[in-house]
Amino acid sequence: MKFLDRVKVYVRSGDGGAGAVSFRREKFIEFGGPDGGDGGRGGDVFIEAVSGLNTLIDYRYQQHFRAKTGMHGMGRNRTGAKGDDVTLKVPVGTQVYAEDEESLLADLTEIGQKVRIAAGGNGGFGNWQFKSSVNQAPYRANPGLEGEELTLWFQLKLIADAGLVGLPNAGKSTFLASCTAARPKIADYPFTTLYPNLGVATVDGHEFVIADIPGLIEGAHEGVGIGDRFLGHVERTRVLLHLVSAVEEDVAKAYETVRRELELYDPGLIEKPEIVALSQVDTVDDETRRDKLEQLEAVAGVKPIVLSAVTRHGMPEALRRLRREIADFDGEAAEDQAKDDRRRFGATLSDEDWRG
Repeated sequence: MKFLDRVKVYVRSGDGGAGAVSFRREKFIEFGGPDGGDGGRGGDVFIEAVSGLNTLIDYRYQQHFRAKTGMHGMGRNRTGAKGDDVTLKVPVGTQVYAEDEESLLADLTEIGQKVRIAAGGNGGFGNWQFKSSVNQAPYRANPGLEGEELTLWFQLKLIADAGLVGLPNAGKSTFLASCTAARPKIADYPFTTLYPNLGVATVDGHEFVIADIPGLIEGAHEGVGIGDRFLGHVERTRVLLHLVSAVEEDVAKAYETVRRELELYDPGLIEKPEIVALSQVDTVDDETRRDKLEQLEAVAGVKPIVLSAVTRHGMPEALRRLRREIADFDGEAAEDQAKDDRRRFGATLSDEDWRG
């Protein structure tokens, strides 16, 4: 299936049905009066996050969606039926932007989350609504209100716990394939990965999702190489695993290049917890590995993991550190939520009570 993470769609909710002009005419009822019913409401347009989708490819072939118009009112005070709604199903992690591509209208981060993006028009009043003491037989009814017309942008940002970053051919896809059931394309030329891949890793009985994005090179923020368009898929991650290949002549420059591109895209990315690993160590001798390990440690300021996804050297340590960072992030998020609850509802319970 082709990966597509950004699409433009047009939606229009349904118009309201018109009210009816009708009079009650029955034998032996001399003054029947007006009985024209109201028009039905137009259909709404909803957007719903569902499971089983990881791309917006469905909206490449159909971009226009229109809800149905409400039924017109009828005699005997019969209200018209509501127009059928339209529900656009999208992957979890989809953001909905207005036509200006800047105004965020909705962010669907959970399965089953559903928002009404365009409301249908109200139905018009039938002539019974206009009856008064001075107008016993009104020949007047309202047309239904028009629906809303919107042009939207869908932007998919994959939901993952950990993200893999690095230069092309740093071993990211090999790492993902060795610890998950994902089968990304692997080859010995740059930009083998052309779109993000997801995989579920398991360590010590715990599962978490890893996202692998195409490699970054210097100038990616200006569109060089594949550019930085896929960096949005690591914005939601809790931790980054930065892989620097031992094959690189200058591992310090390789590390700084990726960090700079991350900062130019979004300064918040470099503030995320980062685990640094010297990858593909099985391709160099021991002396070269020690030298590059020292260079990488000097520029990163932390001791890197020595990693080889092929021989699985260092893989358990890397996965456990990723899991630990994710658990720490979740713990901090829970504590922040507890503090917010205390501010809202009063500090009547102890910290232990708030944590449950």
